[in-house]
Amino acid sequence: MSTLHSAFHRPSTRAYRVVQGTVWALIVLSILLLVVEALAPSGSAVMEVLHELDRILLAIFALEILLRVASYRPPSAEVFHPTSGHFRTLLIARFGYLFSPMMLIDILAVLALFPELRGLRALRLLRLLRTARMFRYRNPFAIVIQALEENGLLFAFAFSVLGIATTVGGLSLYLVEAKVNPNLNTPTDALWWALVTITTVGYGDVTPVTFLGRIVGMVLMVGGLFTLALFAGIVGSSLVQGMLSIREEQFRMSNYANHVVVCGFDESTHLLQNALLREFDLAETRVVIIDEHERPRGLSPDFLWVEGDPSKESELEKVRLAHAAAVIVGGARDMNPQAADARTILITFTIRSYLRRQRKLISTRRRPLYLVAEILDAENVDHAKTAGADEVIETRMIGYSMIAHAVRHHGTASMMTGVLVSGEHNLYIGQVPQAPTQPVVFGELLIKMKLSQKGGLVIGVRTPDGGDVINPAKSYLLQPGSGLIYLAPDVLLEPLEKLSGIARGPEVLA
Repeated sequence: MSTLHSAFHRPSTRAYRVVQGTVWALIVLSILLLVVEALAPSGSAVMEVLHELDRILLAIFALEILLRVASYRPPSAEVFHPTSGHFRTLLIARFGYLFSPMMLIDILAVLALFPELRGLRALRLLRLLRTARMFRYRNPFAIVIQALEENGLLFAFAFSVLGIATTVGGLSLYLVEAKVNPNLNTPTDALWWALVTITTVGYGDVTPVTFLGRIVGMVLMVGGLFTLALFAGIVGSSLVQGMLSIREEQFRMSNYANHVVVCGFDESTHLLQNALLREFDLAETRVVIIDEHERPRGLSPDFLWVEGDPSKESELEKVRLAHAAAVIVGGARDMNPQAADARTILITFTIRSYLRRQRKLISTRRRPLYLVAEILDAENVDHAKTAGADEVIETRMIGYSMIAHAVRHHGTASMMTGVLVSGEHNLYIGQVPQAPTQPVVFGELLIKMKLSQKGGLVIGVRTPDGGDVINPAKSYLLQPGSGLIYLAPDVLLEPLEKLSGIARGPEVLA
């Protein structure tokens, strides 16, 4: 019995894999037989052979169900020693297992032994759907089955109410009209009428003909309304969470790549939303936002939304982070700056830890994922960099510095706003054309490039180690691997390799 239990109930064993592989092959064969049977001429010798093969397959499936139920051991059997009532407990547990949702589907498929129910053979495909690894992360079919199993008591109660109402209503009509209603010949006719009435289908093949019978029908119709409401409530409460779980999987199972991930959303994120709309062509670069609450109503439909906690590694897979081009960790405005920065740093640590676990996939990337973190308190900038942020934006310090500078030098804040916000001119960092292999003089390089003729203005140099030199002298030696910081109405130079790969405006920087 232990060997049978392993073969039918322990996926980690080789015997289980062999049995399941055999069952899958038989299911595919039986479906092929069904297709061939539909195409073969009726009454031919081929049809008889097909019927015989199908009966053999159905017998094998019936044997498989029998062995699966007989070898089933309830979890309690793994915990407690057998007692005097052990056999009764085991029998009840196996009986319950026999009527579990997936077992009922298999039993319905075996009922195709009866010629009138041969169409049920297609249910065997559900067996493949629930066992085959067709879904990379979570099986939506398994989620629905799990929701049904977890709420089995509720469904048992609902079906009990339906059964009692049908039985009482049907037998009541039979006792009242059995001798006067020509369409009511047996109790099963009355039960059929009761079920049709209580479900509001109303075929009309059996109808009450007496006053008392119509009273029974009226009571049953009103009871049917309550029964349907009961089923709707149970199905709604039990399946809605399963459906939401399936919806969360849609982005994870998609083929999105080279997208931008935004971690966190609060009342101020609409400003980031507007900035992203100006900066990116969302038809080329998708932007997905992940946060713990439901999608806000005011969020533009151009943005994708995934419900999840970005501070947990298990949630980051929902947004296909390893396939993204960049990630933005925003500072929360609904908490104090220190708490907001602590959450930003935690999310940054989590992202880097997640990427380290995905090193095999990350090693195949053309360029690393670029992480930008927003910090509200300047004291936490170094912490965010230590956590793994490629770039840290001190939003409050930048804003206050611009305000203070504008008081002393009028108009500078407006000018800097025009540079920082997408508009006529923007700040870019690009590669040096025909990058030299030896140091070159900065002034001579600008003369050769003639960038000003294209509307660009070089204002600094990004050194190979990531440092910035603003307004360098013309005699400054530009090292190989350096980049140029320039103002321009559009991209004039190829971006540095670390920053490339994101669709920006109408073109893709690669």
